[in-house]
Amino acid sequence: MEGKILLIEDDADLGVEVQWYLERSGFHVQLVDDGDKALMLSKKQNFDLLLVDVQLPSFDGFELVKRIKVLKPEFRFLFLTARNAKESCIAGLKLGAEDYVTKPFDTEELLWRMNNILARGKEKKIEELKIADVVLYCSAMEVRVNGGKTLRLTAREFEVWKYLLQNLDRVLTREEILNKLWGESDYFMGRSLDVFISRIRKVLLNSNQLKIETIYKVGFITRLIRN
Repeated sequence: MEGKILLIEDDADLGVEVQWYLERSGFHVQLVDDGDKALMLSKKQNFDLLLVDVQLPSFDGFELVKRIKVLKPEFRFLFLTARNAKESCIAGLKLGAEDYVTKPFDTEELLWRMNNILARGKEKKIEELKIADVVLYCSAMEVRVNGGKTLRLTAREFEVWKYLLQNLDRVLTREEILNKLWGESDYFMGRSLDVFISRIRKVLLNSNQLKIETIYKVGFITRLIRN
């Protein structure tokens, strides 16, 4: 997989190690050690993916992403977070991150997650999934509800939207969704799913025909509202 990567990491040793590994894997990587430098580069250049350390000098990775998204809303992000920092993981996903890895991480795992993100972004299938007043544009990873504004989705948000719409009026357990979409159902992935479901619920407030219900201690069901 090829791609242009911006790596923002203030740990010099880790940054150089990751840069070396990714460049050997075919990526072009620019490494900076603080948010100001990353912001300056983002204004001047385009990147396929940004790898953002949460703990940065001057201002943290979350603030950096907020500022960059104002300039380049199409940029995609993967956060590098401290081990077991579940608050950071959830906060990153709420900002629209595609994924995250926790430190210390295996560079092979990082590469696998990056390749998945980039591969999903390059899918060229021209298709749409229309259920009631909701249209999911699969090639663009966008959704429109009740004829309103088209919303851009992250890769993982898109996967959840698609799976829910394809399983209308069927109870889906949390474990089924997690294992079908991401192949694992641990605590962090479960919390991530909760974030995505919450976002989808908010969007579906504009729908007159679809809603998501929680089935206590089981999972979720996307219902068609029949008048």
